[in-house]
Amino acid sequence: MVNSLDNAPPHQVVIIGGGFGGLYAAKALAKAKVNVTLIDKRNFHLFQPLLYQVATGTLSPADISSPLRSVLSKSKNTQVLLGEVDDINPEVQEVIIGEKRVPYDTLIVATGAKHSYFGKDEWEKFAPGLKTVEDAIEMRRRIFSAFEAAEQETDPEKRLALLTFVIVGGGPTGVELAGAIAELAYQTLKEDFRNINTSETQILLLEGMDRILPPFAPDLSEAAAASLKELGVVVETKALVTKIENDVVTLKQGEEVREIASKTILWAAGVKASPMGKVLAERTAAQCDRAGRVIVESDLSIKGYDSIFVVGDLAHFSHQNGKPLPGVAPVAKQEGEYVASLIQKRLQGQTLPSFNYTDHGSLAMIGQNSAVVDLGFIKLKGFFAWLFWLLIHIYFLIEFDNKLVVTIQWVWNYITRNRGARLITGQQASLKVEVDGSTHYQPAVDRRPVNV
Repeated sequence: MVNSLDNAPPHQVVIIGGGFGGLYAAKALAKAKVNVTLIDKRNFHLFQPLLYQVATGTLSPADISSPLRSVLSKSKNTQVLLGEVDDINPEVQEVIIGEKRVPYDTLIVATGAKHSYFGKDEWEKFAPGLKTVEDAIEMRRRIFSAFEAAEQETDPEKRLALLTFVIVGGGPTGVELAGAIAELAYQTLKEDFRNINTSETQILLLEGMDRILPPFAPDLSEAAAASLKELGVVVETKALVTKIENDVVTLKQGEEVREIASKTILWAAGVKASPMGKVLAERTAAQCDRAGRVIVESDLSIKGYDSIFVVGDLAHFSHQNGKPLPGVAPVAKQEGEYVASLIQKRLQGQTLPSFNYTDHGSLAMIGQNSAVVDLGFIKLKGFFAWLFWLLIHIYFLIEFDNKLVVTIQWVWNYITRNRGARLITGQQASLKVEVDGSTHYQPAVDRRPVNV
């Protein structure tokens, strides 16, 4: 039990990770009689649920990001350190950042997860995932570079591959990406090009299970599929990707094997825990699941180490119904707040009941005026679900200026059907080369060397 003597030094809480779990834990400790150190390799909190809108040109990265120091500036008991944690020493209770040692009395690890290729990590260079700002910018570059390269491509087969977009994974991220790209191709960009007809764009959403949005009720999955079809998206279920190589996706449906040529392949199929899960397993003998998530006790602590807690996507918590909680923002938020409350109770010589997640529902955007919402007691689809989706996402944005900017941007996009953040950054949009006296363009989506 934590020593609560008045003359004892302040209780030191170290939080690794400034995502939903870590940030909400820090905010909940703002007025507690503890010292808090929040460590993150980024200086900002990222609102991941809207990353797909950065990837498709609706929002800019700054619209969904908040500087951690700004968010926590009024929490006078909290300091923010920019750095990447290399190791943890639970015996002496230290976090190691390079040569720096940060002591803790209580440690909260909330380093999240990244996309998983199910053992096929070589696919990542062909099919980027969507977990970071850099991922979103890379996706945006590939999407808009494909249209630009198609505008200059004279070979019909190559142009078709440039105008074919394949999204692997039919969960909320995949569904939202597919809908957003469809609106881009069939609405936003239809008057912008002279040599291509963007309505000829093909968008394929591949899902390995028998329906998209598997966590949702079957009728909502069906409604989402119908809305995507109306937008022009081809939904392929029971479609297992077996190979991604040289701008070709090989998929298997039953006994049928097909190849799809596409210059833009986007990954939204799976996640795995951050490397910190492996560090914790090595240092504390904690058990991890197949995705690398740390299996935690009913109070989110690690077995045998009641001063170390794991929250958010890194935690495997299955004490509620025998199944691990999903890796979504509300879970991380509630877990972070619970651990913050438990720390304060311990300082008072008390404790709390086991963590219990309150599921307020699931949401997925399909397109403008279309979404699906499952609140348990009621299911919504169509316009009212879309409106509810907008309000909820505005509500959970961290800072007021983000809420204001995103609201204005959404209203403007709704009126004009335009997307103002269609910037191609990073590598060049196209590479002009001369071959045998002729001019050719290699799109930036193809990273292989140019043979001249």
